[in-house]
Amino acid sequence: VQLVEAGGGLVQAGGSLRLSCAASGSTFSIVYMGWYRQAPGKQRELVARILRVSGSTEYADSVKGRFTISRDKAKNTMYLQMNSLKPEDTGVYYCKAQTHGPDYWGQGTQVTVSS
Repeated sequence: VQLVEAGGGLVQAGGSLRLSCAASGSTFSIVYMGWYRQAPGKQRELVARILRVSGSTEYADSVKGRFTISRDKAKNTMYLQMNSLKPEDTGVYYCKAQTHGPDYWGQGTQVTVSS
C-alpha cells in the first residue's frame, strides 16, 4: 500500500485546511485509515480515523467538532477537513493505513497555524 498526502500549508488561527491521502496498491487489505500528527518535541498522536468499509469514525477529543474525516471509496482517498484551526494544531500530519498485517504511513505534510 502506498500513501500520498497533500493539502498542508500555513494558515491563520480560525482558518481552514483540507488534507487528502490517496492510497494505491493493495487497498483491499486496508481495515481503517487515519490521520496522525506530530508536533515538535511531542509524540505522534491520533487525530481521527475511519473504517474503510463502514465509514465509522473516531476523533481525538481535541479536534471534535472542528475536524471531519471522510473517504471516497471509489478513489481510495481519505480527507481531513480542518476548520477553526488553532496554533496547537500545528505539526506534521501523517496518513496511516492499518491492515491485518503491516501498517503503512505517508510521508507527512506540514500544517502550521499562526496566531
